[in-house]
Parts: sequence; structure tokens; C-alpha cells
Amino acid sequence: MARTNPLQFIQQVRAEVSKITWPTRREVLLTTAMVFVMATLTAIFFFLVDLVIRTGLQAILGMFG
Repeated sequence: MARTNPLQFIQQVRAEVSKITWPTRREVLLTTAMVFVMATLTAIFFFLVDLVIRTGLQAILGMFG
């Protein structure tokens, strides 16, 4: 494995970091809001599925109980 001196390493790291495209504040806020909306919709969906399954099971068990 080739060894790089610390100065070259730091220069290479700075060169790579300068290639990064950072998101704007607006993009970060928009994607954060989208994550919260999707998480909320997913929670509502699974709540409704759970409610339907629970109601169905209670009806089936109520017929035999």
C-alpha cells in the first residue's frame, strides 16, 4: 500500500470535499417536510389496517364465543 505524507493527504481531502454539492436550505426543508408527511401517512395507513384486522377478528371470535 502506497504511503502518502500528511500534507498530500490533506490536499487530497480538500480537493474531494470541494467536489461535494451541498443542498440548499430550501431543499433540506422541503425534503424534511416530505419525510414527515410520508411518515404520518404511513402511520395512518397501518393504524387503519390494524383497526380493520382487529374488528374482523373480534367479529369472527364473537360468533364462536
